[in-house]
Amino acid sequence: MTMSLDQIKLKLNQLGWIKYAGLLVLALLAWWLVQYWLGPKVPGYVVTRGELIQTVVASGRVESPARVEISSKITGKVVSIPVADGQKVKAGQTLIEMEKGDERATLAQARAAVAQAEARLQQIRELTQPVTEQTLKQAKTTLDIASKQYARNKELSAQGYVSQAQLDDALRSLDIAKSQLASAELQVQSYKKEGSDYALAEAALNQARANEHVALARLGNTVIKAVSDGVLISRAVEQGNVVMPGKTLMVMSPAGKTQLIVQIDEKNMRYLKLGQHALVVADAYPGLRFDAVLAYINPGVDATRGSVETKLDVPAPPDFLRQDMTVSVDIEVARRADALTLSMAAIRDGAGAEPWVMVLDNGRIKHRKVKLGVRGDSRVEILDGLREGDWVLPAISLPYKEGKRLRIVAP
Repeated sequence: MTMSLDQIKLKLNQLGWIKYAGLLVLALLAWWLVQYWLGPKVPGYVVTRGELIQTVVASGRVESPARVEISSKITGKVVSIPVADGQKVKAGQTLIEMEKGDERATLAQARAAVAQAEARLQQIRELTQPVTEQTLKQAKTTLDIASKQYARNKELSAQGYVSQAQLDDALRSLDIAKSQLASAELQVQSYKKEGSDYALAEAALNQARANEHVALARLGNTVIKAVSDGVLISRAVEQGNVVMPGKTLMVMSPAGKTQLIVQIDEKNMRYLKLGQHALVVADAYPGLRFDAVLAYINPGVDATRGSVETKLDVPAPPDFLRQDMTVSVDIEVARRADALTLSMAAIRDGAGAEPWVMVLDNGRIKHRKVKLGVRGDSRVEILDGLREGDWVLPAISLPYKEGKRLRIVAP
C-alpha cells in the first residue's frame, strides 16, 4: 500500500519521539545507577573550628554569710515598730520600742542612791576626817597632861605629900587618856583613804554607780536597734505584744557580700576551681543575668544527694535579689578560642572510656575512635581522630553497616 507524504512525515515524528523517550529512560537509569553507587543521603554533622565554652549548670539559692536573730533582753510591752519586712535599715536605727515606765523609775532610784553615796563620801572628806584629826590632837594633849600629873603625884607621894588615893586617881586619868588617844588614832586611820570606813563609803558609791549603769542599760534595752546595716528578712512581733528575753522577734540579713549556695553533681566536681566565673539568673527574673565567682568548694560530698556544696560570691548583687531566692548558675569551667568541634549528637559512647564516631571516608562510612576535650552545651572538642571538614553520622542507630557508601547532608 502506497503511503502519502503526510503519513511518511507523521511516521518519522513518531520514531523521533520514541528515540527521545529512550534516551530519557537511559539518562534516568544512568542517574539512578550513579545515585545507587554513591549511596543514600542521610543527615549528619560536619567538624568545624570555633570558640567553645564548657559550663557546669546547677541551681541554688541566695544566702547571706550570716543572719542576725534579734530578740529582747528584758520583758516588756511593745509600743512601736517603726520598720517593715524587707526594709533596708542602717546601723543604730530603731527597730522596736517598749514601755519605759518601770525602767525610768528604777533609774531615778539608782541615781538617788548614787547622790546619797557621793554625799556620804564628801562628808567623810570635808567633816569627819578634820573632826577625827582634831580629836586626835586633843587626845594627845590630854595624854600629855595626864602623864605629867601622874609623874608629879608619884614624886610627891614618895615624899609623903600626896596620898595613895590621889596617886591612884592620877594613874586612872593617865590610863583613860591613853585609851582616848588610841581610839582617836583608830578613827583617824579608819577615815583616811586607806581606812576601812572610807573604803566602805567608796564601795557604797561604786555599788550605787553600778546599779545606775544597770538601770540605764535596762532603760536602753527598751529600744532595740540595728547592730549593722542590712535588710529585715522577717519579723514575729506586733505592737502591743509582751515580749520576753530569748524569743526571736526579727531576723536581719547584714549588709555585705551576698553568696549563692549551689549543689553541684559530684560527677562535675573535677571541673571546678576557685575563682571561676559564672553567669546567674534568678527564676523570678529570667531575663536579667548577673555575675558571680566561685569562692568555696566543700571538701566533702553529700552521700544522700550525690552532690557537693559550693558557694559563689556576687560582687555586685542586683537590687531585685532577695534572701532564699532560687537561682540558676552557669559556671564557666573551660574555654577554647579556636577548637576543633563536633556536635554531641554525633558522639557514640561519649561518657565512656573509648568514644567513637561513624565518619564518612572516601564516600564510605567507617568506625573511628576519637579523643574528646572540652564539652560545651551542644558541641564537644575533638582532640584526635577527626579533621576539619569531616562529615560524621549521628549517633542514632541507622540501618547501614560499616563500609556502606553514603552521602551526608546537613540536618
